[in-house]
Amino acid sequence: MPAYLVIRARVTDAAGFAPYARQAAELVQRMGGRYRVVGGRQDLLEGEGADVRMVVSEWPDRNGALAFWNSAEYAALKALRAGTGEFEVRLVDDVEPVKEDLA
Repeated sequence: MPAYLVIRARVTDAAGFAPYARQAAELVQRMGGRYRVVGGRQDLLEGEGADVRMVVSEWPDRNGALAFWNSAEYAALKALRAGTGEFEVRLVDDVEPVKEDLA
């Protein structure tokens, strides 16, 4: 079952963040993930955090997402990201679709 890394990012140094973003995208793809939400228009409809961007990557399963997150390659990339903003990352499991009993 798919799993997702959901990132809330408040980037304060776009130029410093750019090398991380480029290399992270390459690593996500190489390790079997794919971006579902990145860039594009994002409108805040409720709550606070207008300057927060959401990024979602999809993984074949929880183990794949964790393999990426815990890899030595990603640890090196996180060092590139240091000092470029504030980041919150969650691992979210997909769920089975609800099947209503119509009988």
